[in-house]
Order: sequence, then C-alpha cells, then structure tokens
Amino acid sequence: MEFKTLRNIENSFRQIRLYAILFAVLCGLVTGFAIWKSYGFAQEQRQKIYVLDSGKSLMLALSQDAASNRPVEAREHVRRFHELFFTLAPDKGAIEGNMRRAFSLADKTAFDYYKDLAEKGYYNRIISGNVQQRIEVDSIRCDFDTHPYRTVTYARQYIIRTSNITRRSLVTSCFLANSVRSDGNPQGFNIERFRIEENRDIEVIPRQP
Repeated sequence: MEFKTLRNIENSFRQIRLYAILFAVLCGLVTGFAIWKSYGFAQEQRQKIYVLDSGKSLMLALSQDAASNRPVEAREHVRRFHELFFTLAPDKGAIEGNMRRAFSLADKTAFDYYKDLAEKGYYNRIISGNVQQRIEVDSIRCDFDTHPYRTVTYARQYIIRTSNITRRSLVTSCFLANSVRSDGNPQGFNIERFRIEENRDIEVIPRQP
C-alpha cells in the first residue's frame, strides 16, 4: 500500500513537471508571437508620417523607398531640362532665365551647345523675328542597368512665326548621373554628354493672315 502511494506521488510530480514544461513552452510561443507582431506593427508605423496642416489638422503621409521612384524622377529631370532649354520667347531676359535654370540640370555640354547657337545668331533671330519656340516631349527612354544612365529623348519642336508654324522632329541623347538635390535640381540628377541626334523639319503649316 505504501509503495502504491509513493508511485502515485511520483506520477503526480511527473504530471506537474510536464504541465509546467508545456505551460512554459506555451508562454514562450505567445511571447515570441507578441514580439514578432509588435515589431511588424512598429515597422508599419514607421512608414507613416503625420503632417500638421496650418496648425489645425493632421494629415497622413506614407513614406516610400526613394530608389523605387528614381526612374520617374529621371524622366521628369530630362523632360524639365528640354522644356527649359528648347522653349524660347522673343525676349532676351526670358531666354537667359530659362537657360540659367537649364544649366543647373546639366554639365558643360549643354552650355557649349547654347554658346554655339548664340555665336551663330540663332537667339538674336528669335528676338528680331518675334518667333516663339516650344517643345512637346513624346517619350523618354532610360537604361537603368548601368550608371550613368543612358537616355534618349524623342520630342516635337514647334517654331511659331507670323506667317507659318514649322514642326520639327527632335531626338537627343545624354547620360544621367546621380547628383545632389537642391532647389534648382530637385530630382538630384545631372545631364552629361548632351547631344542632338536629330533636328529636322517635318512640315511647315501656313498661318491664316
């Protein structure tokens, strides 16, 4: 009888030890799961930024990996350069202002092209002939496999005179290098080795008197 009692006590201790181990394992699993979910929640909250709108209300802004947006910024940089460089009005101050802003987006090759046109009297003819020039960018192709990124731009150039409108095909090429962001260069790129690959007349459209 005494032996049986001892065996029952030993079995009870074993059961208690087993339950304690199971309880400890369960607590460890619950604690690990809670820590893992808390870490995920903290990471998710770091992607959110709350902006105070004029001291009145909070607006939610989501953060994003800057690298994922670089192709869009690259095309916008090239588009902006072409708009500034090839949009001309018959006003010397407007031309010089556009050129200064364009030069902040590119290296000396763009300035050399501008200087060559200026020496040939191109800008003087724009002013004296009261000619408007504007550009419409059709597409921009960038190769992001190697840095600096080779870029080819296809555009339509319109030269608007009193008597007619000349439509031209414009194809340019350049290389985009990563640079420092600034007020004048918000995308953080620099255009290098800028070249005019094609600039030819497509049609001349007479204007009604």
